[in-house]
Amino acid sequence: MSIFTIIICIILPPLAVALEKGIGTDFLINLLLTLLGWLPGVIHGFYVLSR
Repeated sequence: MSIFTIIICIILPPLAVALEKGIGTDFLINLLLTLLGWLPGVIHGFYVLSR
């Protein structure tokens, strides 16, 4: 992960997941988690980007 990806993942987790993995299942899960609460979206974003 680059510094840019980490910063985007902290600010807008769905955008970071979409840029890295495309719009698919991971993006939709991350979007839902971010809408439910910012922190779950960030945690899921880092999980998806580290895989």
